[in-house]
Amino acid sequence: MLKRARPLDMTPARVDHQLIVEMVKPGARVIDIGCGNGDLLALLEERKRVDGRGMEISQAGVNYSVARGLSVVQGDADEDLVNYPDDAFDYAILSQTLQATWRPKDVLDQLLRIGRHAIVSFPNFGHWRIRMQLLLNGKMPVTPNLPEPWYLSPNIHFCTIKDFLDLCKEVGATVERQVALNAYGRRLGGVPLFLQNIIGEQAVFLLTRERPKKRPKRSGVKRSGPKAPGPVSSLGQGQ
Repeated sequence: MLKRARPLDMTPARVDHQLIVEMVKPGARVIDIGCGNGDLLALLEERKRVDGRGMEISQAGVNYSVARGLSVVQGDADEDLVNYPDDAFDYAILSQTLQATWRPKDVLDQLLRIGRHAIVSFPNFGHWRIRMQLLLNGKMPVTPNLPEPWYLSPNIHFCTIKDFLDLCKEVGATVERQVALNAYGRRLGGVPLFLQNIIGEQAVFLLTRERPKKRPKRSGVKRSGPKAPGPVSSLGQGQ
């Protein structure tokens, strides 16, 4: 029987965490990369009874997560995902971490390799507040979803929802589900993509890898072809 995480606080779950929990099937094998203090992992174990693992780069985050009864190791998404075998998990999750990696394309490739599904959430740099701050102030924006000034922010590779869709095509990922959330955490269902890219403050994607189709097996019956000509007899030649 799996040991369940012990929550250390009663703060409400983040809206993107709640959406990610919806996407995960009960009892699945899950790894949460960049799991921080383990809030999402604890929520998944509580609500979906997953077999959960976590990876976190900060020692403080690892210590806090382990104190909650979570299985978390210290690791770097840019360097350490290569150590996991193919299809080791049902879901590989990267929540609000992609923009802080050095090589986002390689990280997404690894997520789709080690997980049968990948779930990625990120802040949308195409949100209208960010556009307005850049246009009117001419300075790097600070928003509730991006609270640090540029010189303190861990984020180094910002992208928009459209940018991420382009990346999915480049790595051969199939988008199974795509949800944009506005500044109030409401889902923008039925909203066209161009508008999601403007009023969506963050987005959550459920992805799978486009795996090559297996070729049909050939039957064991050998097809007879034209017989090769036998050796030409020299008898009767030159007579």
